[in-house]
Amino acid sequence: MDFIINQQNGTAIVKTNVDKLNAGNASDLKAELVLLNKGSINNIVIDMSKTKYCDSSGLSAILVANRLCKDTNGKFVLCGLNENVSKLISIAQLDKVFTITVSESEALEAIK
Repeated sequence: MDFIINQQNGTAIVKTNVDKLNAGNASDLKAELVLLNKGSINNIVIDMSKTKYCDSSGLSAILVANRLCKDTNGKFVLCGLNENVSKLISIAQLDKVFTITVSESEALEAIK
């Protein structure tokens, strides 16, 4: 399973269980995010602590999560970023768009 999803108190915690979030699996993540949103989940945390690489397809999936949450007045938080993924997000200037925390517990606090 590439993505592990836990729901608690109207918030979905999506853990990427992949080394690389890329064209090979980003569409699966997008599909999961859309299903969550259609199921009335509008707060999403993506924990990327197991992901060491992300390409533009992966960033696109993350942007989908951000948009879905924003469109439904929810909150989106990204956590557990590896140094390489963090650099990519900074280069793309998405660190100004996303709420980013170090840990899952901090992400859940940011959603409250």
